[in-house]
Amino acid sequence: MRLILLGPPGAGKGTQADVLCQRYKMAHISTGDLLRQVIKDKIPVGQKAKSFMDRGELVPDEIVAAIIEEKLKDKDTSASFILDGYPRTRRQAEILDKTLRQLEIVLDLVLYFETAENTILKRLTGRRVCRKCGFNYHLVNIPPKKENICDRCGGELFQRDDDRQETIKKRIEVYNQQTKELIDYYDKEKLLKKVSGDLDVEPLFKELEKIFRSAGLT
Repeated sequence: MRLILLGPPGAGKGTQADVLCQRYKMAHISTGDLLRQVIKDKIPVGQKAKSFMDRGELVPDEIVAAIIEEKLKDKDTSASFILDGYPRTRRQAEILDKTLRQLEIVLDLVLYFETAENTILKRLTGRRVCRKCGFNYHLVNIPPKKENICDRCGGELFQRDDDRQETIKKRIEVYNQQTKELIDYYDKEKLLKKVSGDLDVEPLFKELEKIFRSAGLT
């Protein structure tokens, strides 16, 4: 299968991507991870990306597409993969389509995780991170044994600025503005399937399996 997962922050894309990759032996392609890897490996396109990041600027769409193209040239990767949270805009989708055509790769589905704001706020505002070792907790799902203390190293837990309610609401607003055209684009291409990001991990996975079966992918 060749999939794109779309949805706002806190929709559960990363969690489902991990589950799907394990179940179906797929490659998990995250643009953030790819950027860090090509920079670490000192690949030329990675150095171009780094020059923008060092200046605090966004990496141009064409450079991100070139990095994804290099990844998809690996036959093992291109045979079955998940693009997690990319593209984010219609322009990125059009550039990606051009890349996929050149590589003779056909997308199977674009899954859009529709998620209520209250669900997103509950998930993200509950996250806590250890200052010392960086381990992640959640006040509801993965609480520490002692309040604000890391089970692993005894470090102090804190809430990242990105996980504060006012910041999350702004991120959701920006995401919705950016992706409306993107959702319409894939809908017109008859690739889009909407699922509820409000569901817990297991029920959502079962819904995805139903979609795969109905599409003849499993």
